[in-house]
Order: sequence, then structure tokens, then C-alpha cells
Amino acid sequence: MAVTDIDIRPLHSNLVGLTFLQADATDLTGIPDNSVESLSSLHAVEHFGQGRFGAPVAPAACFCAMRALARVLKPGGKLYFSVPIGIERVAFNAHRVFAPSTIRETFAELELVSFAAVDDNDCFHADATSQPFDSAQFACGLYEFTKKQPINVRL
Repeated sequence: MAVTDIDIRPLHSNLVGLTFLQADATDLTGIPDNSVESLSSLHAVEHFGQGRFGAPVAPAACFCAMRALARVLKPGGKLYFSVPIGIERVAFNAHRVFAPSTIRETFAELELVSFAAVDDNDCFHADATSQPFDSAQFACGLYEFTKKQPINVRL
């Protein structure tokens, strides 16, 4: 299976099956709309806009990245997404913690397939609801989304 890694930083690797694209994940410029069948963003977006890794401070960068992921996802495609969840806050120059509802609202155009989480006590919840995690200090939310197929209307 071929994998494309996207990062704003250069990658020097000769791994077979790995393609690298140096790009800004906050906009995914150059990747066409509705073109990617499977996307994974695992504990990355919470660092966007925090001024780390030479990137500028940009408070909305994480939300721009989430919209870009939704934009390039192919209808019927899958997005695997994980971020810290709990009481929403920013730990400047480190990360952001998202309320579970913020993730669902930001990806409102996508359908939530499954939601799992690791709570503050390191317990895994395979079929989680957001309520116990709204007040978490630093839980891990694991989301699986799909982009809805367009409805074909015949006249």
C-alpha cells in the first residue's frame, strides 16, 4: 500500500512505498477537492498555530487544517483523526485541547462513524460518548469520519 506523508518540515527517507509531500496542512494546497480516499491525522492538529517548528502563531490554524482535511476527503472516504479532548483550552506553544463538541461541529459536513477515547485514567472506551469527556483534563479522542456520498437525483 502506498502512503503519502505530508509535513511542513522536510523529510529525508528512502522507505519503499512512502511518498513525501512538503506542504502546509492548514490548506493542503495542490490536493484537489474530494480526491483522497483515506486520511489520518493523529495527534498533529493540536500543535498547529502554536508557533512551534518554525511555523507562525496563528490561532485558527487548527481549524483551517480540519476544514482542509474535510475538503480533500473523497465522498465515501475515511478520515481517522485524533486530538486531546476535554476542557477546551490552549497551552501556548505546546498544544490545544478540544471539547469533543468542537471536533464534531468543525467536521459537521462529515458523518461520524465511530468515536473512541482514552480517559484521564488511561482507560480505553471503544464506544465512547462525548459527555464524560467534556470535563476531562487531557483525554485522547479517536474519531472515524466519512464523507457522505452525493445524492444522485434522476429527473
